[in-house]
Amino acid sequence: MPTVAPQRSRKAQIDRTATALFRARGFAATSMRELATELGLEAGSLYSHIKSKEEILHRVCFGLAEEFFAGFAAATAQNSAPVATQLRQAIEAHVRVLTRDSAASAVFLHEWRHLSEPARTEFLALRDRYEVAFRTLIQRGLAQGELHAPDAAFAALTLLASLNWLPAWYRPDGNLTPDEIAHRLAEQLLGGLLFNE
Repeated sequence: MPTVAPQRSRKAQIDRTATALFRARGFAATSMRELATELGLEAGSLYSHIKSKEEILHRVCFGLAEEFFAGFAAATAQNSAPVATQLRQAIEAHVRVLTRDSAASAVFLHEWRHLSEPARTEFLALRDRYEVAFRTLIQRGLAQGELHAPDAAFAALTLLASLNWLPAWYRPDGNLTPDEIAHRLAEQLLGGLLFNE
């Protein structure tokens, strides 16, 4: 059975703890000293593992961005599938990323503002690209008569805003599994877009 290198394991523990603190207190209000205390470390020894708390924020924000893009790519890989099917799969993929680690998702959605340049601009460019991917898919559905909406851009923003509210109320020990939530949200959000004769 493979073992995890102690250094990697420690860094993962630091990331998890910091992410929980960022979510609870906000990035700006979380100090390296508080993080060290939470981990049971001296502040000086924490710096032997990470350079700054922004390093962790960068990993969380860009790591989740990669997951969102990978999920969307997998959902839309079969270009011959109906647009409604691809959009359903993209919604479900988005929900799965959000529910995999709700603390990281909340940090991704709200704390990115504390990224320094040029990372902040790079992050916003990724966010815009992701919104454009949804908008383009919806636009294709409108053009093919599968979907109905007065404005593809507004529909995409409304859809993503609805999905991104999830970390505010999702609880891993709640009544619904991530897959059940993904299915229900896809049903509800697609219901307003599907074209009915």
